[in-house]
Order: sequence, then C-alpha cells, then structure tokens
Amino acid sequence: MRYAMAIDTKKCVGCSDCVVACQLENNVPSGYCRDWVTETVHGSYPNIEMELRSERCNHCDNAPCVRCCPTGASHIVEGGVVLVTPNMCIGCGACIESCPYDARFSHPDGHVDKCTFCIHRVRKGLQPACVSVCPTKCMYFGDLDDPSSEVSKMLRTRQYKVLAPEAGTKPQVYYLV
Repeated sequence: MRYAMAIDTKKCVGCSDCVVACQLENNVPSGYCRDWVTETVHGSYPNIEMELRSERCNHCDNAPCVRCCPTGASHIVEGGVVLVTPNMCIGCGACIESCPYDARFSHPDGHVDKCTFCIHRVRKGLQPACVSVCPTKCMYFGDLDDPSSEVSKMLRTRQYKVLAPEAGTKPQVYYLV
C-alpha cells in the first residue's frame, strides 16, 4: 500500500476550501495551515498562463525530514504517510529546514506539525478532509498499488509533474497538467 494524492491544476480554482477543511478537521491553530494554495504565472503578455495548486507535505518516499529527526518523532507509517509524534518532538526545527516543500511549521504547543493525509480518516475508509470538500473535485487520493484507485487511474491517463524533483525526495503528491 502506497498512498498518494493527485491534484488537477486545470480544475483547481483556488477557493481554499481544502485549507479551511484541513484547519477544522485537524484543529490547526489560527494563523497556521497544513496546506495552502499557490498561484504561479508563466509566460509574458499576451501569452500568460496561471496555475493554481493546493500544496502540502509531499509524504516523500525519501523523506529528509525523517532522516534528520534526532528523536524519531518524524517517521513513516503504513502507506508511506509521514507523521510527527508531538510528544516525541523537541521542536528543534531540523525537519522544517530539511523540507524542500516548506510543508512544516512550529506549532504553538512546541512541536512541529504538518499534513498527515488525514490518516485518521483514511483508516476509517474516508477521504482526507481536503479531498472530501473540494467543490471542483480536482483532488484525488488513494493507493498507488491499487490499479483501480482514482489516483492510479489519473496518473496512468494524464500528464503530471511533482514539485522539486531535483531534491530526490520521491514525493507522493502529483500535479496533473
């Protein structure tokens, strides 16, 4: 089992419903977020293209945040999901600095926090909160080892990219282009 997420950049409208759903589902403190929407503009007038992306922890197969954690608080669980155990985290910030996706933050309670792919929901057979509320249905989540999962189907039939491929982290969040 290998969990992954694919986000269709042609369908995302940048509404930030995913951000709000995550904050509510995971009791993220006000002023912080585990996911966010990024807008990039390419080209020059009159040939300009804009891309909207919902970004988060990429749950990397080769996660530098896990390798550099001195306490083992950052670790990988079933399905390749990268988690942080708050009571093991000393808040040193090494994992924050090592993440090429800028996907972690220092929680006011003194530990590092990040996206969990809502593993607590996934274990119950539910979709991550962000996926479940997306009004344009641009987010796909599932098991890459299951050829019938929506995410597997999308990655087989669409062109995609990952962020910062040069970092060698083997991210599990894909952007359909």
